[in-house]
Amino acid sequence: MNDSSWGAPPRADYVGDWRTSDQGPASAGPAYVGHEAQQTRPMPIVPDFPDAGRDAEDRDDRDSREAHGQGAAPLNGPLFRSGTPPEPMPDPAGPGATPPPGSRGDNRSGRSGRSGREKKRAGRDLRAAIGVGVGLGAVIVASLFVVKAVFVGVVVVAVVVGLWELTSRLHERKQIKAPLVPLAVGGAAMVVAGYARGAEGAWVAMALTALAVLVWRMTEPPEGYLKDVTAGVFAAFYVPFLATFVALMLASDDGSWRVLTFLLLTVVSDTGAYAVGWRFGKHRLAPRISPGKTREGLFGAVAFAMAAGALCMEFLIDGGSWWQGLLLGLAVAVSATLGDLGESMIKRDLGIKDMGTLLPGHGGIMDRLDSLLPTAPVVWLLFVIFVGSG
Repeated sequence: MNDSSWGAPPRADYVGDWRTSDQGPASAGPAYVGHEAQQTRPMPIVPDFPDAGRDAEDRDDRDSREAHGQGAAPLNGPLFRSGTPPEPMPDPAGPGATPPPGSRGDNRSGRSGRSGREKKRAGRDLRAAIGVGVGLGAVIVASLFVVKAVFVGVVVVAVVVGLWELTSRLHERKQIKAPLVPLAVGGAAMVVAGYARGAEGAWVAMALTALAVLVWRMTEPPEGYLKDVTAGVFAAFYVPFLATFVALMLASDDGSWRVLTFLLLTVVSDTGAYAVGWRFGKHRLAPRISPGKTREGLFGAVAFAMAAGALCMEFLIDGGSWWQGLLLGLAVAVSATLGDLGESMIKRDLGIKDMGTLLPGHGGIMDRLDSLLPTAPVVWLLFVIFVGSG
């Protein structure tokens, strides 16, 4: 999941190049600073970034006033001064000229009007995101119910690619060299061992992977050894070890249905957060971590996941009941949200928006695994408590 999917208005860290003058009258505003001889210069094109510090209601109210001829709301904030607005600058291209592409008057850029704002709110190419999501879902479902071993291979590929994205970003942004080779080999072994040998096999593979990371890093100079191996052990736990619980679910007699329920509830939780947060989101959930998430979106995630959990436990899981599904859905919504916030913390520390660009409209593999990874052990444990290990 990404910040834009929870419905809070987008933030802008940069809003243009206007400058105010301390030498002219207060009514001059931020429009232009210079001598009269310079007044015929073309007015610079200001990028049409979202308004800083405004929420969605402010922008909708402003558009409504303009549409009914009531005038725009006064501009306030650090970039504007109160007083009479400045006279419009002369247009060097003459009246009737076609505005340049990307300017405020050019609708071809797709940045003007409500449609542009909605696209900015979403922050993603929705068509590409939906297409990729449907394609991934088809591959997962087909492998899940045809041959279980094929789905294990899908999990291994996702784990290896996720490790590659994580270690690459750590190296690029923090100069941390977590060794990828032992992580990739050990991560694949963890998933396979979890499916074939259960939890004990997964723990043994995790311990051997951590040891391999320590030894592999010894082949390089000692500078930075501690931070490199620490990051390596963290990556081994965060990606392949948590993914191993999916393999543990799959190993049950009705493992395919358990994994399908796990995936459905996580996706439904994300969808509920997006739908409710986009429509009703006003109060930020964790502004310092992920400004796009709202409390309303969290309530939507809980409601959607609990409803889906009741249906899945009643009709898909042998021996399950609807009330167990309610608890399962609640746990999934909470763990998925915490997982999303956890990766947001990592990305904020690294100063990046996405972990990768492999999936158009989604980012990288890790941007899709952020909610799934911490949810997997929670769902596995509740399945064991409610209906047994199978």
